[in-house]
Amino acid sequence: MSTPQLPRRIAVIGTGVIGNGWIARALAAGCRVTAFDPDPQAPARTRAFVERAWPALERLGLAEGADPSAITFVDSLAAAVEGAELIQENVPERLEIKHATLAELDALAAPEVVIGSSTSGIKPSDLQRVCKTAPGRVIVAHPFNPVYLLPLVELVGGEHSAPETLERARGQYAALGMRPLVVRREIEGHVADRLMEALWREALHLVNDGVATTEEVDAAVVYGAGLRWSLMGTFLTFHLAGGDGGMRHMLHQFGPALKLPWTKLEAPELTDELIDRVADGCEYQAAGRSVAELETRRDAFLTELLELTQKYWPEAEGLDGRI
Repeated sequence: MSTPQLPRRIAVIGTGVIGNGWIARALAAGCRVTAFDPDPQAPARTRAFVERAWPALERLGLAEGADPSAITFVDSLAAAVEGAELIQENVPERLEIKHATLAELDALAAPEVVIGSSTSGIKPSDLQRVCKTAPGRVIVAHPFNPVYLLPLVELVGGEHSAPETLERARGQYAALGMRPLVVRREIEGHVADRLMEALWREALHLVNDGVATTEEVDAAVVYGAGLRWSLMGTFLTFHLAGGDGGMRHMLHQFGPALKLPWTKLEAPELTDELIDRVADGCEYQAAGRSVAELETRRDAFLTELLELTQKYWPEAEGLDGRI
């Protein structure tokens, strides 16, 4: 396994919620950031974002030399990638926009520089298709919101990617304080989003069928499975459900229930009625609090939760330890 190597300068392309999350994390790790976004309001929006995120990052611990102002906005992709040791692309999730951006980045950047795409669903081979200089260094590097707090990043190589490229990327993202998960085989949606989408589909069915409100569905996760998942995830949780016999006993005892017609494999039709029911439910749960207020509450909770989980997570780089 490679030794984590902190990229001293990172180029961030696209500064929406995810791009700004990468910027805040990189700054907290002591990196310098060069950013490009065609929106003239982007610099002000990014600086406000970093200012809001910084207290949580300070509590978790800043790297020596971390500077929230160590960011430079430039007016071209060429200027953004100059001197960058890692490039993170965060443009909208449309293949034609990804292709145009990645083809230009691949032509401009030194061939050894990893270009990570924050795409949540597109396979890396599809991203690499338009790149001519060094297509193998274009990989999926999919984080989770808020990027500056949540440590998981899914790294997925495409048909042109060498193992050495993914190993170098693993070291760089680990140096940013991430927990890299190198996905063994490329697939639409990668790993974590496919799991979340399955839960999301079932949640929509429960609301659509009048079984539960949005608040009740969320309570089922928050006060039940969610607490266990914070430490053990799905498989190890079920391993404990089998008692002394572990997973083997659990599957023999409860396995037949998997055939019961509980789940709905397809999402329900997104009718206006369902949209209203879900949106009204979320607004009721928000109880008049703005998104910014809810984000502050979320960050405070996640900061304390991360401090707790650090006591139980293995110290090994990436995901090579045993959870």
